[in-house]
Amino acid sequence: MATKEFKSQKIEHYKHQFENAKVAVVADYRGLTVEEITELRRSLQSNNADLTVTKNTLCKVAAKDTNFEAVSELMQGPTAIAFGFGDEVAAAKVLSKFIKENKKGEILGAVLEGKVLSADEAKKLASMPSKEELYAKMLGSINSPASGIVYSINGVMSALVRAIDAVAKTKA
Repeated sequence: MATKEFKSQKIEHYKHQFENAKVAVVADYRGLTVEEITELRRSLQSNNADLTVTKNTLCKVAAKDTNFEAVSELMQGPTAIAFGFGDEVAAAKVLSKFIKENKKGEILGAVLEGKVLSADEAKKLASMPSKEELYAKMLGSINSPASGIVYSINGVMSALVRAIDAVAKTKA
């Protein structure tokens, strides 16, 4: 039986997670062994995220008055929450990949910017490119016209040099 002090410490821990997170992905962890959960935690931690196996009632209390208050709608049965602290997509992506590889567990949904995402929407979130990938694509598309102009000018200059060289050779 958990003591009142232990419960209040857990509530504070959950509250701290909710205050610092950008996204919370809720999953059913049934079927996962302790080793698999540890492996998942390590994968998430390397992506600026964390996994917390929750006590639903305490977690619901901690979520009150935060952007993640709606997480209580998703918490039924044994749940774990992957908190994403950096990129909003990373936690969902790592969790989704882990579930696909191990064929155990299930994403129940997510909370992003105070909005509840269904399981399907959370899986779509996992398939989105990360911010870094989007930035790279955007910079590539911005850089593309400039590169095209440079190659065009370079091509004209090369053709001009070859023409002058050919004229010089015929006159010599």
